Amino acid sequence: MVDKYVNSITGRLSLRAPQHKSLDILSRIMDIGQLSKSPDLEMLLSAIHSEYPSVTDFEREFPSLCFALATGVGKTRLMGAFIAYLHLSKLYKNFFILAPNLTIYKKLIADFTPNTAKYVFKGISEFSINPPEIITGENYESGKGIRNTIFETGIHINIFNISKINSEVRGGKSPKIKRLSEYIGESYFEYLAGLSDLVLLMDESHRYRASAGIKAINELRPILGLELTATPRIEIARASVPFKNVIFEYSLSKALEDGFVKEPVVVTQKNFDASQLNATQVERIKLEDGIRLHENTKVELRTYALQSNQTLVKPFVLVIARDTSHADDLQKFIESESFFGGGYKGKTIQIHSGQQGEEKEEVVERLLAVERNDEPTEIVIHVNMLKEGWDVTNLYTIIPLRAANARILVEQSIGRGLRLPYGKKTGIAAVDRLNIIAHDRFQEIVDEANRSDSLIRLKTLILDPDADLERGETVVIKSGLSLVFSGAEQTESSKSELPVRKLFENEESNRAASVVYDVIRKYENLPTSRELLKTEVQEKIAMEVGDILRTESYELPGITVAVNIKAITRKVAEVVVDRTIDIPRIQIVPKNGKGIKYKFFRLDCSSIHLQLVDRDVLIHTLHSNQEETISFNNKNLLEGRMEDYLVRGLIDFDDISYADHSDLLYDLCSQLIRHFRTYLKSEEEIYNVIVFHQKQLVDFIYVQMQIHQIEEDTEYEVIVSKGFSSKLKEIAASVSSSEAVDYRKADFDKLKIGRILFGGFEKCLFPQAKFSSDTERRFAAILERESIKWFRPAKGQFQIFYTQEGFDQEYIPDFVAECDSVILMIETKAKNEINLHEVTLKKNAAVKWCEIASNHSKEYSGKPWKYLLIPHNEVRDNMSLEYYIKNS
Repeated sequence: MVDKYVNSITGRLSLRAPQHKSLDILSRIMDIGQLSKSPDLEMLLSAIHSEYPSVTDFEREFPSLCFALATGVGKTRLMGAFIAYLHLSKLYKNFFILAPNLTIYKKLIADFTPNTAKYVFKGISEFSINPPEIITGENYESGKGIRNTIFETGIHINIFNISKINSEVRGGKSPKIKRLSEYIGESYFEYLAGLSDLVLLMDESHRYRASAGIKAINELRPILGLELTATPRIEIARASVPFKNVIFEYSLSKALEDGFVKEPVVVTQKNFDASQLNATQVERIKLEDGIRLHENTKVELRTYALQSNQTLVKPFVLVIARDTSHADDLQKFIESESFFGGGYKGKTIQIHSGQQGEEKEEVVERLLAVERNDEPTEIVIHVNMLKEGWDVTNLYTIIPLRAANARILVEQSIGRGLRLPYGKKTGIAAVDRLNIIAHDRFQEIVDEANRSDSLIRLKTLILDPDADLERGETVVIKSGLSLVFSGAEQTESSKSELPVRKLFENEESNRAASVVYDVIRKYENLPTSRELLKTEVQEKIAMEVGDILRTESYELPGITVAVNIKAITRKVAEVVVDRTIDIPRIQIVPKNGKGIKYKFFRLDCSSIHLQLVDRDVLIHTLHSNQEETISFNNKNLLEGRMEDYLVRGLIDFDDISYADHSDLLYDLCSQLIRHFRTYLKSEEEIYNVIVFHQKQLVDFIYVQMQIHQIEEDTEYEVIVSKGFSSKLKEIAASVSSSEAVDYRKADFDKLKIGRILFGGFEKCLFPQAKFSSDTERRFAAILERESIKWFRPAKGQFQIFYTQEGFDQEYIPDFVAECDSVILMIETKAKNEINLHEVTLKKNAAVKWCEIASNHSKEYSGKPWKYLLIPHNEVRDNMSLEYYIKNS
């Protein structure tokens, strides 16, 4: 049966697939056996091992299971999901979380505290009403963890720092938590050890598995231990010993493949030869190149944030020093005038094991705040960084300056920088990339990363010092209309006949024109922009403008209404119509809801070879924690048909209707049973396998059904909420210079076209444009020659979406152009990409949009829309738009 709590928590916390799988496994563990303070460890281990063969030993005196998830996938959120599940489904109230060090300890306290930026229970409504009580190493002696526990319905989450406990038990002493508390009347440790539902969660458990502190903590005798780590092994005498209790592993290579983390790249300079330089020179070059790359990353992040209306991310650089003395020297050099003119003074911090007391506390606080845009730190210098750790999403550049073998450098040093700031990849290389500056170790690292047993596959980035490391900037390109009515001045490079700088000679008239333009935006629900020219519409606009100007004249001295509002309204409306391409806002809404159907198919059973299981274990599967048994000798206790065991599990999925799919469901279940008959000896054995493995088999069938899913035919209603948009979305772009190059000139480096701003346009609705290929620039020249007006759309202008691999993606066409008799939506594409699946999906979505827009336009005597997909080799200066239209 599908666990409703697993699905509910997955949705409410937006868990990723590996987190959902982990939670699903925990749900299964709770079904397999009873958890208690005195469990039968041997029997429980045997039951778990039968389903999860990787678990061969709990390695503790209580049931303890390890979930090995790659860094950046979300172990802290998974801890929150574990706690929410155990509380909501099993009513557990007491949890004990161990952190490996002070940095992570403080981070965990923040993440489990309500109303903080990364609160792990955001979305769990039960905890918003009755939030968990957080008990820490600083407040447990007050008795906070035991007050009113008899009457409380909420939960207690204890968070402790194992490194502090380790320091307390040196010399055979007892940790402070074990000492008598006068307030409590016993030690807090004794109180916790007596709880019947205590669950122990161990963050980064590989760091303290064999420590004296963890041995002391084991005496708490929790009913369950949940370990989380990205490194499920310990290093002993130069040997790597894997954990024996790993129940689920999601590797870094899989996380990279699924796009859950940044793409690590190793960086060097073109033609770099370290043998020709001394160590100091190499170090300085690496620092300088790393900072140049950092500055470019800042520009790309700013551009992306503006384009996508996302929160701005401030990147920082991690420098790995040899020792504390080296760290001091590096900080002095980086903050000196000789390093980029002292531009990083006050923006650098260092952290190392030699820091103690208030100094360390202060540095930890800055580390925890390094993601904030108002925190100045851009460079963190770290010594022995592998022994520390913090959870950040904005580390983009790592500069290793200490000796380490390539394997450690590749597999461990990148761990801190893999988290994605927006939770998923953006498709922008610089935003999705982690840079490792390794000029002197480049080939060694590449070779190590390409070993068959490497955790990852590194990409390479070879810098051209004369090109790739030039400082860029972000420009925001506003439409010609926006420039006219905002009164913004144009640069020399953006001047053209379209737009003019101002409409009127006097300032009062121009101010009134801006108000008219703002009011016109309220009339975008009209079917076309031409409606703005109707007398009755202009009268309404003029009345609103008059009211606004009269109000301003009362509130602002010097503002009068001694202007001809009607004449100004008419002029502004004419300009808007002349310099607008009518783009309707289209919504497609199903009339009767959207249904899902599944077609008949042959079930692939080749991977199924389940065997008989112990009937004592079978009890726990069917009845969870209830003390009941099922005897296979009594057929009255069984379902009437073996298929029924599976069908009843399948219909628990929200998207499977029994009424619509009963024939299919029984057909699939019968196929599976026929497969069992090929190797199992009797019907009783088949019953045994089906009942015990019911959940696995139901999931197995359901997953294959998804591949054969079809959308139910349904009626859709097309809603056009706007007939046009008088204000085109601004375009943010990363460029090497804000000075525009004339688009007609071809004497530029074609490889750098993505960093060049072009201008000189007369028919473009924007004074400037940026192209990603020379094909696009040449096609813009054709549009300048043959269209009435054109532009390059920004993200969100059309809201055309297509579905790929289960996710909705936005399609942004290359060009939109209005001609005498048609409006064109245009995509230029490399010839060898024309037939790619993704290109076809985009084309189909765009064609559908154009069809709907044409129907709307036809109703109001407008121009039809047409979609053109043009191979790059057909974009030539002598070609005409008429040729493309006829041959599309």
